Amino acid sequence: QVQLVESGGGLVQAGDSLTLSCAVSGRTSYAMAWFRQAPGKERDFVSGISWSGGNTYYADSVKDRFTVSRDNANTVFLQMNNLQPEDTAVYYCAARPYQAGDTRPTDYEYWGQGTQVTVSS
Repeated sequence: QVQLVESGGGLVQAGDSLTLSCAVSGRTSYAMAWFRQAPGKERDFVSGISWSGGNTYYADSVKDRFTVSRDNANTVFLQMNNLQPEDTAVYYCAARPYQAGDTRPTDYEYWGQGTQVTVSS
């Protein structure tokens, strides 16, 4: 079993930065990912990272602005720079016991409760 708890969301202005955290408990040698879901829209892949941290993946919309990482204390981070109003969404952390980089929500077994990110213009 894996438990995921996100934190770090909030209200920021366009151009600001924010770092999300995902605390992982239970089995930790899982590939991780961040997804986001805006109101009335599907849940979209944002970024992924392998269990070792050696491989990272990004959606084109966030490449060069967002950075995913993980530490040895079972926490996964999403550093978000130059945030824009279109980044407004609930951000979810997800885990799967296989390779990283898959972009479909159905590929992931475990999910956090989500954290709201709102970017004002």
